[in-house]
Amino acid sequence: MKKQLYKFIFFKLMGWKIEGIENAEIKKCVMVVIPHTSNHDFYLGLFTRGISGLQMNWVGKKELFRFPFGYYFRNVGGEPLDRTGGLNKVDSIVAIFNRKEVFRLAVAPEGTRKKTHELKTGFYYIALKANVPILPVAFDWGKKTVKLGEPFFPKGDYDADLQILKRFYAGVLGKIPENSYLF
Repeated sequence: MKKQLYKFIFFKLMGWKIEGIENAEIKKCVMVVIPHTSNHDFYLGLFTRGISGLQMNWVGKKELFRFPFGYYFRNVGGEPLDRTGGLNKVDSIVAIFNRKEVFRLAVAPEGTRKKTHELKTGFYYIALKANVPILPVAFDWGKKTVKLGEPFFPKGDYDADLQILKRFYAGVLGKIPENSYLF
């Protein structure tokens, strides 16, 4: 019932569409969501997750998962990030991948909703260390389309692998177009 409601709101009322393959066989991946220019991107992600029926995750500092919001955040795919024990953020997230059977991590590598000229590289090193593919995802507000790309395994050459993302995100606009990351 909830899935039908999500479809009605997303497709009929909002006029959005989803392009690409939702592959349930991919149990673990880093979903790179670009551009991230607005808080509205969060509910687009929730609708996409609800419509696809696939578990999609995100991480946040463990303090976010305390009462009263902890239950809700876990229910929408949140995973608390515990960095105790001297682990850096990349290693902490790789540890989550290692202990989960299914973990599709959605990240916005711009690291902000404001204009930026560089991506944070953590998504890349998480995928590399966890030995999981990168799945490009675009929230294209210009075309009202959530676009799912072909997953690929990073080869260890960041600049070369970034070219794959550059081709995928060409022409994609965020909700606030002037804040869209341009490759």
